[in-house]
Amino acid sequence: MAKVVSERGRGTGMPTRGAHHRRVALALQGGGALGAYQAGVYESLHRAGYAIDWVSGVSIGAINAAIIAGNAPHRRLDRLARFWQLVSSNPAWIEPPVPDALRDWFAEYSSALTVVAGRPGFFEPRVPPPWLLPPRYAAVTSYYDTAPLRATLEELIDFDRINRGEVRISVGAVEVETGNYLYFANYPTGRSDTVEVRFGPEHVMASGALPPGFPPVEIGGRWYWDGGIVSNTPLNHLLAERPRTGTLAFQVDLFSARGPRPANLADVMERQKDISYSSRTREMTKVPAKMHDLRCAVGEVLAMLPRSRQDHPAVRRLRKLTASCVYDIVHLIYRSKYDESHSKDYEFSLASMETRWTAGREDARTALARPDWLKPPVPGESVRVHDPLRDAQAALPQAAIGRES
Repeated sequence: MAKVVSERGRGTGMPTRGAHHRRVALALQGGGALGAYQAGVYESLHRAGYAIDWVSGVSIGAINAAIIAGNAPHRRLDRLARFWQLVSSNPAWIEPPVPDALRDWFAEYSSALTVVAGRPGFFEPRVPPPWLLPPRYAAVTSYYDTAPLRATLEELIDFDRINRGEVRISVGAVEVETGNYLYFANYPTGRSDTVEVRFGPEHVMASGALPPGFPPVEIGGRWYWDGGIVSNTPLNHLLAERPRTGTLAFQVDLFSARGPRPANLADVMERQKDISYSSRTREMTKVPAKMHDLRCAVGEVLAMLPRSRQDHPAVRRLRKLTASCVYDIVHLIYRSKYDESHSKDYEFSLASMETRWTAGREDARTALARPDWLKPPVPGESVRVHDPLRDAQAALPQAAIGRES
């Protein structure tokens, strides 16, 4: 655990939210084994004193979110570490130190081991394997059984705590028969895309039930798959919440939409996966940002109307759509390491997990050293998007830049 969770910190002594923030949110994308990066990001946020009011996730992001929301603050890092060490362990053999020259080979071996044997505390292959029969005749709907994950979630998460609502949580899933995308939440909501539930392991498992690897999860007579099938990031869900209030949102993505041109077939497969699952966070942010800006502008215009027109039915309808708060969105995006390939999202070796966790911790530290979101907004600002990692990289001498921005 020493390599994953560093020594106890005492915080930075800096404020962790601006006067214009009423909520601090954490949005966690799906990405399988890459989710250790999110745990590292949370470690730095926690040690810096950021109190998360709302955490939302999809797939592996939903698991990390549930561990955070389902534990007291002083236990969260330990529980995150226990989960990631469990699923990254290999009871069959002791993982040896791997020289850098062999890391790419070892990563492929580790990925193949996951395919054959599953992961402890997460999923295990079905016996007999479904691929021994043509898919149409195999009486199963997945290659793996996720019963081990239920036991792990029940051990590491206090679902009573989640259901007390001390921290808001919402996780994305897709209904199999209708294709409708929705969020399960532990708080009252009037939104058609969000269902208030009494949280249990099944809601977290539904968000991570990626077919055909994992089976659908039944909840209330309906069956659900991984929310990443439709949208792999919960950021837009956070921005659409009502009532609208000043929010500092940390968006932690596991796939980068930007990347170099592939040089070989392995690069092509990795790049295709990055683009497919990245959700193109920066571009997707523009639409809700423009909508929020429009709501704020409409609110300002309505305030200019004479008092005699304030009760007009059209004005009352428009007023329900307005906003007068500021959203600060902080992007943190994992960049693949040189020894990773298209199988990186199911490459669960202990060495890779620790590397990703450390990357998240260090990236978050870099970001927190540039807290522009604490600056008071100027009149007319409604959405401020921060990319501290790219800004920090741009500040480096050109010769020192070694990865894409």
